[in-house]
Amino acid sequence: MTQTGRCLCGEVTYEIEGDVMAVAVCHCDHCQRQSGGAFSTNLVIQPDQFRVSGDLSVYEDRGRTGDAVYVLRKFCGTCGSPIVSELTGPGILAVKAGTLDDRSGVQPVVQVWHEERQPWVVMPEMATVEQE
Repeated sequence: MTQTGRCLCGEVTYEIEGDVMAVAVCHCDHCQRQSGGAFSTNLVIQPDQFRVSGDLSVYEDRGRTGDAVYVLRKFCGTCGSPIVSELTGPGILAVKAGTLDDRSGVQPVVQVWHEERQPWVVMPEMATVEQE
């Protein structure tokens, strides 16, 4: 299965080949700030499943400690749409579900950083991964 997506202005397009590992909701402070919402919904995939066309700008997110780069947040430099986050430790990608051309089949199965969830957010039943 191939899924496609793009940024708001269309300068960046992408394809995802094969099945996703999971669809995850992240409630962390950084995802809230990057998305401009209460959480970020992401398709978790391997790097070799992702092909992008167009230039992505990169923000090196150093996480809570500010030491090492934790996440490479990649976005369209023209319209600012967040496209994909590369988690530097585990070597996985988190593609922003809102940028998919067809979002109708997106169904989150896990949520992370649940302790930072906004108190008014009510999520359907799904697994919760506790963060340290």
